[in-house]
Amino acid sequence: MAKLRVLFLCTHNSARSQMAEAFLRALAGERFEVASAGTEATRVHPVAIRAMHEAGIDLTGHVSKTLDAFLDQPWDYVITVCDSANERCPLFPGRTIRIHWSFDDPSQATGSDEDRLETFRRVRDQIHARLRQWLENLEEPAP
Repeated sequence: MAKLRVLFLCTHNSARSQMAEAFLRALAGERFEVASAGTEATRVHPVAIRAMHEAGIDLTGHVSKTLDAFLDQPWDYVITVCDSANERCPLFPGRTIRIHWSFDDPSQATGSDEDRLETFRRVRDQIHARLRQWLENLEEPAP
C-alpha cells in the first residue's frame, strides 16, 4: 500500500513544523511520507533541536525549507501548525485534506534559557500528543 503523504506547515519551518515532521516519522514513518516547510525559511531553532534531543529525536540534520518546493506535489494531508501559516496556506492540487492545529510559537519565548527551553518542551509535548491522537483517530484508507 502506498504511504500517505503529509506536509506540515508553519511560518519559518524552524520549530513547530520541524517537530511535527520528526514525531510523525518516529511514530509512524512506515505509514507516511512526511515533510515540513514554512511560508518563509530561516533555520531550525537551536532550542527546538535541544528539546527534541531530550525526546530522543535528532533534528541536527534538518534544514528550514520554503513552501514553494512542495506546491506542485500531491499531498494527502497538509497540516498547518500555526495561525499565520493557516491564513497564508495556498490551495494544493488534488484531494488534499487541510487540517489546522494552532500551537504557540516557542521561538517567541522570553526569559532565561531554562524558561525558553520549558516553552519549547511544552509545545513539543502538545505536538506529540496531538499527533498521537490524530494517528489513533485516522482511519485506514480503502484499498
